[in-house]
Amino acid sequence: MALTKEEKEKIVKKFARSKNDTGSAEVQIAILTEEINNLTEHLKEHTHDFHSRRGLLKKVGQRRNMLNYLAKKDVNRYREVVKQLGLRK
Repeated sequence: MALTKEEKEKIVKKFARSKNDTGSAEVQIAILTEEINNLTEHLKEHTHDFHSRRGLLKKVGQRRNMLNYLAKKDVNRYREVVKQLGLRK
C-alpha cells in the first residue's frame, strides 16, 4: 500500500521545481494523490477496512488543504498541477 522509495523518487523528479526540491506543494500534492489512488484500490477489495478508510480521508483532506494553499499562492501553478494529475473533470 505504501509508496516505495523508487516510486516516490520518480514522482519527486517529475514535479520538482528545482534540482533539490522535495517538499514543494506540487511534490506533496503529487505524492498524496498517488497514495490516495493506492488506498482507493485497496478499499475496493477490502470494503470493511475502516482504519485504512480513515487514513484515506485524512490524506484527501491534506491534499485539499495543499491545493487551496497553492490556489491562493499561485493560480498558474495550481492549474498546472491539477491538469497534470487529472484531478478535475
